[in-house]
Amino acid sequence: MSDVLWQKSATELAELIRTKQASSREVIDAHLDRIDAVNGDLNAVVVVLADEARAEADKADAAVTAGDDLGALHGVPMTVKENLDLVGTATTSGMVAFADAMPTSDAPVVERMRLAGAIPVGRTNLPEMGLRISTENPLRGLTRNPWHPDFTAGGSSGGEASAIASGMSPIGIGNDIGGSLRNPAFCCGIASIKPTHGRVPMGSSIEPLDPPLAGSIMATDGPMARTIADVRLGLQLMSGQHVRDPRSVSVPFESAAAPKKAALITSIYGAPIKPEFVEAVREAGAALAAQGYEVEEVEAPELEQVNLTWAALLSASIGLLVPLLEGVMDPKSWSFLKSFTEDFAQEGPIDVITGEVGRLGRVWSEFLAHYPIMVSPVWPDPAFPHGADVAEGGTELALSRLRMITPGNLLGIPAAVVTTGIADGMPKAVQIMADRFADDRALAAAEIIEAASPVIWPDL
Repeated sequence: MSDVLWQKSATELAELIRTKQASSREVIDAHLDRIDAVNGDLNAVVVVLADEARAEADKADAAVTAGDDLGALHGVPMTVKENLDLVGTATTSGMVAFADAMPTSDAPVVERMRLAGAIPVGRTNLPEMGLRISTENPLRGLTRNPWHPDFTAGGSSGGEASAIASGMSPIGIGNDIGGSLRNPAFCCGIASIKPTHGRVPMGSSIEPLDPPLAGSIMATDGPMARTIADVRLGLQLMSGQHVRDPRSVSVPFESAAAPKKAALITSIYGAPIKPEFVEAVREAGAALAAQGYEVEEVEAPELEQVNLTWAALLSASIGLLVPLLEGVMDPKSWSFLKSFTEDFAQEGPIDVITGEVGRLGRVWSEFLAHYPIMVSPVWPDPAFPHGADVAEGGTELALSRLRMITPGNLLGIPAAVVTTGIADGMPKAVQIMADRFADDRALAAAEIIEAASPVIWPDL
């Protein structure tokens, strides 16, 4: 069985371990063998925790034998993005300067996944400070897309997506302030959700302990996996108020009943959508219609203003870092950030930006009351060649990809990504958004779309 264990979902693996059809040690070894087989080409897992994972697997198997109570992911491997604290390993954030930044406690999401029995097998790559939509840095190098070695794996959780898509890990943890869970899920052909802001706690034991304004308003941690069922389980395990994050809240996972009505987004201002991706949205709409949804092609409300406000808010926070990062960050990445902050520098008080966040939030809540589900492309264009986002014209290239991404962050609403097949040899996918704390609604629609789509694997 060990030769196919790495192809199974986290939920399936947990059941195999629970019912003694496979041991945790067998499962861990299968994934470590898969890392040995493919990571040399992909560079997705940048620290392999083989000895630690095998020791934890042996403890997990002993607990099964003893008849102990088992967590939902007991004995199942997971990977953790290298900007999240995992005790015993550095939280590098992809920076040479942070190569030895050792945390004193696990991040809340890591803590909760470990309490559920998950076993870390590796740390995954990201761009410096998580501030690109492609994954490369001077400390760990370039992460490749398992579908095509010359194309980006996305960012900033590109290492996670590449590792999960290629079978090195069944489930992992990333974060998202500008699509960093969703961009790589789209590029690599896996599933994810950017949760409602506040549902999943965040926390660091390395200074600065508290995020800047943009992070406080727009960033969240979240799960990544190959199936929506695993994403749902990961989100449930991570969720709830935590003493280290005063923004976090405990709310029921199941939201109120809503009309089965979905808005389909098939046009985006200033960014023509690749025909295959328009087709993916319409196919997703057909899958929902077959399950009783009323679907309608509409335009997303005030999308250009959402993008401008997201950029202004992020620029206000990044702008404070740019002078400090000169000479510390890769010059191309630094120039990209400098250009971004200069292009979107806000004139006037920050209250102007935060006031617009509230107004746009009301506009979208009204829209999502009428259309409880919104289905859109993730990106209007496919994954781009490595380095294109920091080359000349890279700022516009990056921002054009993010035009349907930014509402999830600026407005704090849930946004799930599900793969729908292959186009021109690369994955295609759709994004499903819902109103705040209706994460389950987005996931339910994603599961319907997933059930109507083919299962895909890269040829490695």
